[in-house]
Amino acid sequence: MQNSLQTALPLRDVVFYTLRQSILTGELKPGERLMEIHLADKLGVSRTPVREAIRRLELEGLVTMFPRRGAEVARITEKSLCDVLEVRRTLDALCAELACDRITEESLCALKEACDHFEFCVGTKDVKKIAQADVALHDIIVQATGNQRLVQMVNNLSEQMYRYRFEYIKDRSQHETLIKEHRIIYQSIVGKDRDTAAAAAKTHIDNQKKAIIRQIRLESAPAQK
Repeated sequence: MQNSLQTALPLRDVVFYTLRQSILTGELKPGERLMEIHLADKLGVSRTPVREAIRRLELEGLVTMFPRRGAEVARITEKSLCDVLEVRRTLDALCAELACDRITEESLCALKEACDHFEFCVGTKDVKKIAQADVALHDIIVQATGNQRLVQMVNNLSEQMYRYRFEYIKDRSQHETLIKEHRIIYQSIVGKDRDTAAAAAKTHIDNQKKAIIRQIRLESAPAQK
């Protein structure tokens, strides 16, 4: 969690973004209780901005409120995962297709650099850096569509996607698969091969879905005994 809250943003927004980032990166884990007094002391603020932030996070689906128990970080369930990835799968395939037709030479160069940077970040084994590099790579493809409505729709899912993507990237056994999938998507866009690009984008999401569901089931297995 950030140690300093010195920023140009209003305090309530700083607290909100700090807590949200902690949830998205797994610093605050699914199911963890959010104690207002503890968080306020940790952030060096009063309970009011913390309470407001928790309410906003509930609206985003990142926090769940329980009567008499308070707030906790929303758990990643198969249903929530499938709902988000089902939509993102279709949008990513469309973005890949449109990028084949519309991407500029400048953006192609940026995409190649993003692929190389992602591979470099994988070598660092720093999960946060890998996740950020992955987001940056996909953002280039989304922006290359030139369709602002599509960009907006993808951005609306970006926060939830980051959370799932972060869980996926924590599994180091998947890193080589990610690198290969990025290469296929990049080469397909370079070759303006819409069908292969769309199929690769869908496979990219499908593999994330399978891996995260496997992880969810493993984590929930002890509770079922």
